[in-house]
Amino acid sequence: MAGVSQIPPTPSSKPRRLTAAAGLAALEGLALAACGLVLLVLALTGHSDNVRNAVVGALTVLALGAIPLAAAYGLLHARRWSRGPALIIQLLALPVAWTLVHGAAALVAAGVALALMALAGLVLLVHPATTAALGIGDRGQA
Repeated sequence: MAGVSQIPPTPSSKPRRLTAAAGLAALEGLALAACGLVLLVLALTGHSDNVRNAVVGALTVLALGAIPLAAAYGLLHARRWSRGPALIIQLLALPVAWTLVHGAAALVAAGVALALMALAGLVLLVHPATTAALGIGDRGQA
């Protein structure tokens, strides 16, 4: 365990990239939660042919929103485990963005914004300052 610090960085030593990655993850989590709530309200107010499937879909989207929110919390507190879920969410956002860009004209802007956020998140999460702040990649170094 030589050379590996288990103490999370203080706010003054935490890189801005880590805070920015946490902010992006939180924004994505809040967006998913908002979409899930809208879908749930639409399902429960009779805007769906199959209420049961619509409610299950809405609850699934709400549950998926918890993943980036948990990752954002972990990133903000420099927890090593948080990088994996954050990376997965960014990677999953890319095909969704591609689908939006190639969908209806009204969704193109949302697809472009999602793609830019996902790419920015990936860059922030793999940056050496971020990985160092999370204590990733320093195993075995003396």
